[in-house]
Amino acid sequence: MTKPLHTLPRRRQLLAGLAGAALCAATGARAQAGWPSRPIRMIVPSAPGSGADMLCRLFSDWLGQVLGQPVVVDNRPGANGILAGEQLVRQPGDGYNFAWMSSSSTVINQALQPRLPFDVIADMVPVVQVGAGGIHLVTAPEFPAQNLQEFVAAVKARPGGHYNYASWGVGSTGHLMMEWLKAQAGLDIRHVPYKTVPQIYQDLQGGNIQIAWVDASSSVPLVKSGKLRGIALSASRRSPQLPELATLTQQGYRFEADAWYGVFAPRGTPAPIVAAVNRHIRAALVAPELEARRLALNLSHDTPQRSPEEFAQTVRQDLTVWQGIVRDNNIRIDG
Repeated sequence: MTKPLHTLPRRRQLLAGLAGAALCAATGARAQAGWPSRPIRMIVPSAPGSGADMLCRLFSDWLGQVLGQPVVVDNRPGANGILAGEQLVRQPGDGYNFAWMSSSSTVINQALQPRLPFDVIADMVPVVQVGAGGIHLVTAPEFPAQNLQEFVAAVKARPGGHYNYASWGVGSTGHLMMEWLKAQAGLDIRHVPYKTVPQIYQDLQGGNIQIAWVDASSSVPLVKSGKLRGIALSASRRSPQLPELATLTQQGYRFEADAWYGVFAPRGTPAPIVAAVNRHIRAALVAPELEARRLALNLSHDTPQRSPEEFAQTVRQDLTVWQGIVRDNNIRIDG
């Protein structure tokens, strides 16, 4: 009968541990050597045509080309990414299942709802971060405000919940940003959650709603064309595509937490595969042939280049930040 490891002499324990590490390394190397041998799935918690979807497809196409296997985008919109996150963690960690998630669908969800059907820290493997920026507060062109100060004044001039605002779901970054701004500026404005960002655009341009928080990729052409008006950006610095749009901080409401996209894998995904995906996506972030498309989607030139371990640290740190925002502003997801 084999003795338990803790009963062996110290030298034999060390040798046994080294042997186990070597076995794990060999297993990981074999997994990487034969990978990928079939299409890879990339879950995205957004509808086709959204900013997240467009970015996901840009990098998924690149990844498929360099790996020699298609990366199939699986759109799973709804519940602010909870459905997509739950779908990801139910999959095997075999290197064929990934998800294109955001700070909204991961750390913000966790901060708001500790009892999610998954744990961002325990059940998800951070693979690579894509971007660090914010989202846009926009209005219909006829709304009586050109900047954040005028926006606050306009909303305060019509109390009693006269105005509604849209976001892409209860608990989304847009929802939290407006709840935060309401607390800071003393605004009375009601939340109207939508399932997808494209639906918000339709209603903004159709006159059904006048105010919304939307992603900073798909909204750029609409703001540039004058179909929507940009009011503020929730980021630590201005974006390359809309340099005239000032941040919340620059307009008197200090907010420094950046939003991001990132690729995640289920727990147990081999480290060599995680490292390979990280390496290929980071290459796409600086590839000259993708520069025009990256800029069109408002992805900055100097987007962070982080290892899986560094991205995991960012996830942990941002979870702490958003937990503080939720607690300090007494934010509740009551719709």
